[in-house]
This record gives sequence, structure tokens and C-alpha cells, in this order.
Amino acid sequence: MKVAVFSTRHYDSKFLTQANLAANANHEFVYFNSKLETKTVALSQGCSAVCAFVNDDLGEDTLKLLADYDVRFIVLRCTGFNNVDLPAAAKLGIKVARVSHYSPYSVAEFAVGLIMMLNRKLYRAYNRVRDDNFALDGLMGFDLQGCTVGVIGTGKIGRIFGNIMQGFGCRLLAFDPFPHPEFAAMNNAKYTDLTTIWQQSDVISLHCPLTAENCYLIDKAAIAQMKPGMMLINTSRGKLIDTKAAIEGIKLGIIGYLGIDVYEEEDDLFFEDFSDAIIQDDTFQLLQSFPNVVITGHQAFFTKNAIAQISEMTISNLSDFEANRPCPNVLDPATLKS
Repeated sequence: MKVAVFSTRHYDSKFLTQANLAANANHEFVYFNSKLETKTVALSQGCSAVCAFVNDDLGEDTLKLLADYDVRFIVLRCTGFNNVDLPAAAKLGIKVARVSHYSPYSVAEFAVGLIMMLNRKLYRAYNRVRDDNFALDGLMGFDLQGCTVGVIGTGKIGRIFGNIMQGFGCRLLAFDPFPHPEFAAMNNAKYTDLTTIWQQSDVISLHCPLTAENCYLIDKAAIAQMKPGMMLINTSRGKLIDTKAAIEGIKLGIIGYLGIDVYEEEDDLFFEDFSDAIIQDDTFQLLQSFPNVVITGHQAFFTKNAIAQISEMTISNLSDFEANRPCPNVLDPATLKS
């Protein structure tokens, strides 16, 4: 099957090619650096499927154009699908499959890395030593042992994150509409309501998908209930946090540390090199200016283990569709679940 792969980087083509060969799948990939959107849809001409990434535009207008080019399958090389208009895809007869899971350790471990970097000021310490400055003023952190950590979302990533933080000796509070017995069975961990998490947590880490219900889960009202000087970590989806409310929370001293690997307006920023350009997003630039904020460019998933698993599942999804077999990772537009 001929597949147009959008938002391609060298590692995408490398791992997809390897997975394709390993599975003897013989899919024909056409790689494009371009983001998938209405003005680039024509690149998919002659392809039966497209392979898209997290910031590609799969809204109704793009989907209609894909249907005009007789594309009947979209395979996402990511777990999130909030960028896809699933009801529109269903009406157009286009099936959409995602990568339902990949190494959950990649994101969970990265979230812990952000905590350590912010707490112990590792980013500042590194730069100081590079300048031969070995002073310790301004680098003081705190012991994680005995801290209360709020975990929002206890899927595989959230549970692994909880296990790691438990190893630091932290007390765990969690919220998830669908509690998991594995998390509930952890020592010094319990499920509770969001208000309790806002009020009692020293650290809050987000590990939930983005839905219509939890967009701006962290807003002005939530931040107002949080402990002064708390730490907020987001490795999930940018729009879980109202960035302007977070900036106000930083100014008020409520958010003492902010670590984000995702940003609500990242679509036109992340995965690109703007080192020689002027970024026009004033909110992002303001956020970057705070000394207690660490921003990374959506790299939490980026381990060789995770990319290999993403590529293998992508090949499997394509092969299921080509062979007209049931694909367990096809998204159901009625329930928004796989």
C-alpha cells in the first residue's frame, strides 16, 4: 500500500523503514517534511493512506480534500487524536487508527526529569559551571521525600510515574474518572477529588488525554486553590493548562515551578528550528522569560524504544487495513475510544 507520511523527520523514515522490512509488509512510503493541512493535501495524490503526527491538521476541511484524493485510511503515529475530526472522517468513509500505546516509561521518566531539573535548578547549575561560576546561591532545592504528589490520570504513564515518585518517598493523590486498581493498591496512594489535589499537592503532574471536558483543566480557579510555591508538570497535552492563567499564577507566587513539554499553541512552533527567527507568540516568549519555568519541545516520548514501538504498531495498523482485517486500533467516532 502506498502511504504519504507527513511531518517526517529523519528518525521517522529510519524507524518506519526498519519496521516495514522486519514485518515483510512491503508498504511504499512517500515521505514529506511538510505538515498535513489543506494546502499540502495534494501531496497525498496516488496514495491509499496517509500517516500523520500529533500537530497535523485533520479537521473537516482537510479530511474532505483527502477523500477527494481517494484516501480511505489515516494512521496516526501518536496516541492522541484531538487533532482529528472523527465524526467528519466517519461520514467521509475514512477510517482512523492510532498508536494505542508505546513505552509508557518514556513519558513518565521524562516527567520525573522535569521535576528534578526544576527542583535542583539543574539547568541553571549547568550554565553556571560552563561560565566557571561555582557559587551555590539560588540553587537550593527541597527533598522530594515526604512531599505530596498529585497525579491527574492513572493510565499506564500515570501509574509508572506514581511508582517512581513513590520510590522517592512521596505521598500520592490521584484523580481519574476511571480509577485503576493497580494504582489504588500502591502504598501511601489514594484516589481523591480534584479540589483535594489542588489544595494539598506540592507537585501536580498531568497524565491525561485532552478532551472537551478537561480543556483548561488547570485554569484560574484551579490555580487559586493550590499551595503557594507548588510545582506543576505537563507532559500530556498543552490545552490542559490555560497558559495565561499559569503566567498569572507564577506572578502571584502560587506556581513556584512550571515544567511543560507541551504548549497549547505549539502547532506552529514545536518540531521546527526557529533559532534564527523571531517568534511571534508573545505569551510563549513571556513564559520563557521566567527563571522558574522549563519548557521542552514535546520530546517526552522521544526514546528509541518508544519510536520503535510506534513504528511497529503503525505498520501493523496499515497491514490490517490493507488485508481488510479488524484493526484493534481503529478509533470509534461514536465513543471516541479505540
